[in-house]
Amino acid sequence: MPILTVQGEKSFEVESGTKLVLAIEDAGIDILHRCGGNSKCTTCRVQIISGEVGEMSDLERERLAREAALGPDIRLSCQIRVESDVTINVLQRSGATGLAPGTRPMD
Repeated sequence: MPILTVQGEKSFEVESGTKLVLAIEDAGIDILHRCGGNSKCTTCRVQIISGEVGEMSDLERERLAREAALGPDIRLSCQIRVESDVTINVLQRSGATGLAPGTRPMD
């Protein structure tokens, strides 16, 4: 099983094919997500530190293109399936923003 490392938190095994946002949340790590995994809000964005996370879908690419200040290492965790070891940084946390997470993204 792949190992997911969340900087400042912990490393843990993830079943291959699990959505990244769900793996993070299910590990008890605070991550903001508001649109239910539909690539509409960018609140679940993460910074990819190392590892392969696959190609961006057109939907994710189009949404992130609207955020000019985001670098190429920023991805939407609701659009990534964990298939190999990866290290990430969670960029937005519900505890820090005061916003409650939205609907749990579907697997």
